[in-house]
Amino acid sequence: MRKFHLEVLFHIIGIGSASGLVYKDNSVFVISDNGGYLYEYHLENNTFDRIPLFENSTTENIHKAIKPDFEAITHFENDYYIFGSGSTENRNRMVKYNSETKALKTVDLTNLYLSMQGFGSIAPEDFNIEGVVFNGQTWYFFQRGNGKNGINGIFTVQGKNLENDFTILFNSYKLPKIKGIRSSFTDAVLDGDKLWFLSCAENSPSTYDDGEVLGSFIGCINKKTMKLEGMQKISDHHKFEGITVYKKTEYRMEFLLCEDNDTEKLESDIYRLILPN
Repeated sequence: MRKFHLEVLFHIIGIGSASGLVYKDNSVFVISDNGGYLYEYHLENNTFDRIPLFENSTTENIHKAIKPDFEAITHFENDYYIFGSGSTENRNRMVKYNSETKALKTVDLTNLYLSMQGFGSIAPEDFNIEGVVFNGQTWYFFQRGNGKNGINGIFTVQGKNLENDFTILFNSYKLPKIKGIRSSFTDAVLDGDKLWFLSCAENSPSTYDDGEVLGSFIGCINKKTMKLEGMQKISDHHKFEGITVYKKTEYRMEFLLCEDNDTEKLESDIYRLILPN
């Protein structure tokens, strides 16, 4: 087990239930699974902008039954992609945002998500996308196995678009348990040939209902072989749901993490995790 350092780097008032983040150009882009905004938090002056992701997006605490459940964010160059989890029928949208033109585009992923369920033999009630990575050509969708059948896996998707012209590969993974509860993917980020991911053990057999949080891991998968290269437990009580690369040197990797507090409080802590190389 490697030594690591975990600390709160900053506290944001006005953003709650943080479920994903991207660090770029001294800003942190944050999404919330309770709301309909993309937040750009400016590190130089500790302010943030709200970017509505759909019409009439006027609240940070949308009722659970109707919320879009944005659980994953990834980016390539100036395009940011925000994904619904697919855990219910109204959570199947992707929103693309360009930070230069400020243009928004919404894509219906119902066909893709249904194809994933069939290809991975995952029941609709067990389907739950919690992390997405994009390198400009290939998409990696991380299926969180917190449903009844506990299927953790990565869908590798290629093609002209995500609506009706794509191919799918699927790799499943058996992640470690905490107190008898198997951990499951909650987010991921790409660095070179490594897919760094988070997983959390949560005592609930449902993709919809929250449960007692038992701890979180960070792990690494080789993108070329899709083999798990190792995992490290980083907390006994945090439910980390977002990861992004912050700084990288010859000697260490620094990540930013966000935590879903599963409450309606509009407050979020952003953590720094340091791992030696």
